[in-house]
Amino acid sequence: MTTAAPDISALSPTIRSLWTRSRGPLLALLLLVISGVVIATLQSGEQHGRLDPRSADRTGSRAIAQLLASHNVSTQVVTTSEEAAAAAGPHTTLLVTNPDVLTQDQLSGLHTATAHMPGRTVLLAPDASSLETFAPGVRIASPSGISAREPACSLPEARRAGSALLGGRSYTTAVGATDRCYLSGERPTLLRLPAPRTGRDTVLLGSPDFLYNHHLAEHGNASLALQLLGTHKHLVWYLPSLSDPSSAQDNQRGFLDLIPSGWYWALLQLTFAAAVAALWRARRLGPLVPEKLPVTVPAAETTEGHARLYEQANARDRASAVLRSATRIRLAPLIGVSPTHAHTPDILLPAIHTHLTTAPGVDTALHVLLFGPAPADDKALVHLADQLDALESSIVSQERHAPREHPDR
Repeated sequence: MTTAAPDISALSPTIRSLWTRSRGPLLALLLLVISGVVIATLQSGEQHGRLDPRSADRTGSRAIAQLLASHNVSTQVVTTSEEAAAAAGPHTTLLVTNPDVLTQDQLSGLHTATAHMPGRTVLLAPDASSLETFAPGVRIASPSGISAREPACSLPEARRAGSALLGGRSYTTAVGATDRCYLSGERPTLLRLPAPRTGRDTVLLGSPDFLYNHHLAEHGNASLALQLLGTHKHLVWYLPSLSDPSSAQDNQRGFLDLIPSGWYWALLQLTFAAAVAALWRARRLGPLVPEKLPVTVPAAETTEGHARLYEQANARDRASAVLRSATRIRLAPLIGVSPTHAHTPDILLPAIHTHLTTAPGVDTALHVLLFGPAPADDKALVHLADQLDALESSIVSQERHAPREHPDR
């Protein structure tokens, strides 16, 4: 018996269906990857190394660090509040680039470590909590635009620098003996608070823009930065980060604490609705009712479809079991065996043996043929189908040619 080669084109609908089912998740995954690449690119652009004295980006501060080094001012970069407190010794300048991200414990620890040491503390655009710790009596006023402004004060550093790029946050204070420079309206955007008893003054700047690499050469920015940060021979450049272990607070709220209470009720309602929908879809109000198919499918097409599914899944065990079971069911009535015993070897095999020409080992061969193991490959499966067909044809042929007794005898 010659078997035709499988039709490769019959697999193409399956490939198309797989693409149809998987293209949605694949496109979503591709969009996610593209978004990640875009975000990584943006974060690695100008915003990378913002106010970092080691960065040559537009918003980095490598230019002022090199300018300070040329005037014999050493710059030490620190990233934790503990390092900043340890490095800010006597006669040093401490620059805090982003005090807004510091916790109250960090601010208090840093202020305690530096308050009684002579030197200078420079805060860039500090918020209310930073002002309460480092500059009591100073308040934040309305923000202003960043532009070149004149000093309009008697602070020597500002008068020598001239106009500079300042603005952003402005401040108000009732504390006397303070230098109020680079006004926005009547409010200063540079405020210097002296501390005669300790010898450590505090400088508040409303904006850090004049320290950026791409602004340093404009107006008097370089001169102002050099004089404010180069007062002492050692500069501690503190870059606060949210990844600082000391920023963790015992009373810090977790993610679940940040969810509004109304969302819990919404989640409860959605859970209840999902449970009701599951019960509605899974209900059984009686026995299953068979329905007529909308179209009539020929048996040959159904058989061929099952065969192709078995072939795609390499389910030779299932295919051989179906072939053997169907053969046993068809042979049982031909050899006088009840259908209930069609799958019992001890009853079926002796009955088949009596209808065949006996030969040595035929019982073993019949048992392997009808109840044996699954074929090892597709070729063995085809051979099994041929043998089962030959066995059934042999018994049917014998039944047709068997002599029958006359009813009158």
